[in-house]
Amino acid sequence: MTKIQTNPRVRFAPSPTGQLHLGGARTALFNWLFARSYKGQFLLRIEDTDKVRSRQEFVDQICESLIWIGCRWDEGLIFQSQRNELYESELQVLLKSGNAYRCFCDKEELANIRRKREQAGLGYSYPGTCRTFNTNEIKVKLGNNTPNVIRIKIPEGETKFVDSIYGDISVNNNELDDFIVSRTDGSPTYNFTVVADDNDMRITHVIRGEDHISNTPKQIILYEALGYDIPQFAHLPMILGEDKKRLSKRHGATGVQEFRDKGFLNSALVNYLALLGWNPGTEQELFSLEELTRKFSIDRVHKKGAVWDNQKLEWINQQT
Repeated sequence: MTKIQTNPRVRFAPSPTGQLHLGGARTALFNWLFARSYKGQFLLRIEDTDKVRSRQEFVDQICESLIWIGCRWDEGLIFQSQRNELYESELQVLLKSGNAYRCFCDKEELANIRRKREQAGLGYSYPGTCRTFNTNEIKVKLGNNTPNVIRIKIPEGETKFVDSIYGDISVNNNELDDFIVSRTDGSPTYNFTVVADDNDMRITHVIRGEDHISNTPKQIILYEALGYDIPQFAHLPMILGEDKKRLSKRHGATGVQEFRDKGFLNSALVNYLALLGWNPGTEQELFSLEELTRKFSIDRVHKKGAVWDNQKLEWINQQT
């Protein structure tokens, strides 16, 4: 990995809206192996800001599944729902620094903007209507209790980062609009909470699925706006079904608990998950968790999506 240091801090951050699925389990495993390989810490953060879908029973199931596959976390559980004070404080930092602003555009105004851009053959992008409001204008609107969101000011130029798996990635900031970091009800958005949490938890390496690559430029802009150190990023390839589409319930069992209930050994599932996207560099296929800890390297994770093969898992299970 590009910037490996002694005692790295990594995290796994699931949402408790369902059981731990195979993709999440592999992400947790690779984070855990990376931490153990470099004498670091593996942390668990529960992203439970979805009050409607988040349930305690799923928190319990996720924790039980992680323990079952050997991925015990090193510090206490962290719940996003208990961190509002941090988020409110950091939102004020963004506003006071001028790196964010209050947007008072209502749904009708935004719909008109969208319609005009579509008629011009353009994709939707917020034009920064409220960027130039002065202090008095803002005070008047707040005094009238005008609903508002908080948007980040996207700077000019490019946002670049080196991904430990995908290499150099660059995005022209013109492709990004001033995205929302706080909704009208005051609740913070995903990209903002992730950045605030990772900084507060002193995360040095963010290892997650490739579906988060598109979020990374936005998050880097937030890191810079808040004056945070930027962690090293590594995005893991997707786990695919036999049809080469993202693994889902239509392909059969996808939850760790489902495989446990079917009688699969935890050591077999861990062994197989490790081989999905990671190349040990030898012909060896059977590994104990201890062996994986010694041999694992994020540099040997490849970009190509890994295809799930139940027969291979069954074979490993028989050999274990």
